[in-house]
Amino acid sequence: MNRPTPKAGEIYQHFKGNLYKIITVAEHTETKEQFVVYEALYGTHRHYVRPLNMFMSTVDRSKYPDVRQVYRFENISSKGAPAPWIF
Repeated sequence: MNRPTPKAGEIYQHFKGNLYKIITVAEHTETKEQFVVYEALYGTHRHYVRPLNMFMSTVDRSKYPDVRQVYRFENISSKGAPAPWIF
């Protein structure tokens, strides 16, 4: 199953629980590899970058056998949940 590419403004939850807002998907000028640029919605709101394929990957079940989430990051923007990231 192909998952939709993250879009600016969408909120994703990391499998360990923290929330992040997508800033953009950027492309490496030489390799053309795509990267997700995102902002932590906690603490000092740091910005991070991660390769798109890693961002969209599944959770390593051998390392984290008890995690409920299927993917490393899951889009929660459209799940109808309250918006804890609005402050």
